[in-house]
Amino acid sequence: MAVAGDEAAMRLALQQAELAYAAGEVPVGAVVLDADGQVIGTGFNRTIGDHDPTSHAEIVALRQAAASMRNYRLPGARLFVTLEPCVMCIGAMLHARLDRVVYGAADPKTGACGSVLDVHAIAQLNHQTQVTGGVLASECGDLLRQFFRERRGRSA
Repeated sequence: MAVAGDEAAMRLALQQAELAYAAGEVPVGAVVLDADGQVIGTGFNRTIGDHDPTSHAEIVALRQAAASMRNYRLPGARLFVTLEPCVMCIGAMLHARLDRVVYGAADPKTGACGSVLDVHAIAQLNHQTQVTGGVLASECGDLLRQFFRERRGRSA
């Protein structure tokens, strides 16, 4: 079954973020859809559990999508993630040749899609990816804020 619309796809990414939350990881989730809207990859933050600084939700989802398609290039694919990608993640997305990246909450500390840097907009790069931010931003941000409030021992 194909996923229709940005909000529906972001809700799937939020489900992945909930899995990260339950595992004690920073609650970020991602899904990759092919050109027909079929889910070809999912992921959530696993850096702590995997002991791997590259196990961000986007990277986990990209690895699964590439394995599913049996190709490291994912033309026509779209990635939905609950938090604005960092430099590492947007770099991987550009290498994968994604058509589009959609994120929920902005990341004013490490966001590389407009908040701190704007990597995808560098004209000298050999591939450009369309980026849309702010889809279900409140819901995505609320989950992150709740997680960090609990981590700091403060009540809501």
